[in-house]
Amino acid sequence: MSGATGCSTRSPPSTCSSCRSCTATRRAPHVPRLGGVRCTGEAYGQARARLPLAVFERLLRGVVDRLRGPTLDDGRWRGHRTFLVDGSSLSMPDTPALQKQFGQPGMQKAGCGFPVMHVLALFHAATGLLIRVAASPLRTHDLSQIGRLHPDLTAGDVLVGDRAFCSFAHLALLAARQVFGVFRVHQKQIVDFRPHRKAASSRSRKRGEKGLPTSRWLMRLGRHDQLVVYDKPKGRPGWLTAEAYAALPATLVVRELRYTLRIPGRRTRVLTLATTLLDPVQYPATEVADLYGQRWQVETHLRHLKQTLGMDVLRAQTVAGVQKKLTMYALVYNLVRLVMLEAAHRQQVPVARISFVDAVRWLAEAVSADVPLKLRVNPDRPGRVEPRVVKRRPKGYSRMIRPRAVLRKRLLGNRHAA
Repeated sequence: MSGATGCSTRSPPSTCSSCRSCTATRRAPHVPRLGGVRCTGEAYGQARARLPLAVFERLLRGVVDRLRGPTLDDGRWRGHRTFLVDGSSLSMPDTPALQKQFGQPGMQKAGCGFPVMHVLALFHAATGLLIRVAASPLRTHDLSQIGRLHPDLTAGDVLVGDRAFCSFAHLALLAARQVFGVFRVHQKQIVDFRPHRKAASSRSRKRGEKGLPTSRWLMRLGRHDQLVVYDKPKGRPGWLTAEAYAALPATLVVRELRYTLRIPGRRTRVLTLATTLLDPVQYPATEVADLYGQRWQVETHLRHLKQTLGMDVLRAQTVAGVQKKLTMYALVYNLVRLVMLEAAHRQQVPVARISFVDAVRWLAEAVSADVPLKLRVNPDRPGRVEPRVVKRRPKGYSRMIRPRAVLRKRLLGNRHAA
């Protein structure tokens, strides 16, 4: 790409004129090469800052819309397109505007932390393409923003997510769109696979009976596989309007299934799912469990965005600036995924084995040279496990628990005392 919206995949550009020193020193060397023009990094950043956010969003939507059809039809699961959803968070500079818009973690004192943006991302399971990303303040529940992602789903699609997305209201909203959901059951939800078992009711609560599931048993499909009826809760969730909640059905038939996950080197885990894929013949329990296993891919996609591309910190000073940065990261990520898809097709390997990092390097070099598209193929490592630890030690400085002005005043006081 070129022009004011262009960027290097190795170092996506700043979108805020306030980052002048940063832009001039770090971005200037590659600006003339990428854009084919003679200009300083500072002028480049100022020009891009004048572009409306809508231009960046239109670019991203244009790329996603071009992908609809054959690209998103790749890798269907039992005839269905499948999508993965998950939430994450991004840091940004400590400015009054960003603090007001997004907020910071409550455990940090004013002046001692950074604003944090909550993002909700929708990925296509087979290709890893980022379909939509929704930004919101830090203290935002995933479900409160899920409605912004639903328009990208069509009848027959399957949405896979963790327990944060499992609720009556969300399953009912998806069912109204004829979209199927596969979610892990929330930890507070009691699930009992005994046939004809009792369900919690107002009478049982008056008698003080505890440990009863709120769902009503309907049919046994297998040892740990059943159909139940979810009743519409009396309390409306805060993220749904009264009108939308009133339009939901009074009951919903849901399939609950449980399976054991055994991975060498890890403790055995028992997972319970709730899904609207009700037919056990068309959708065997083992296949549904394997489908939910694909949800872990979203963690890899987010890691590529935040660590490989550097999206974990949005380095802009204004609300519009960080939103532009977020949009451009999503655009660059999709361009990398498209390169991976083409390489996978040419090299006759699954796209999941194509190196994301190598695709980023290829894109960076292909801007100015005719580089053949042949990317590194990662070895097939099923069941691979890695400890979640950090090898490189952090600097031995104390954490900042008081505002900088207070600490500076203390340092000056100690100097004068000496």
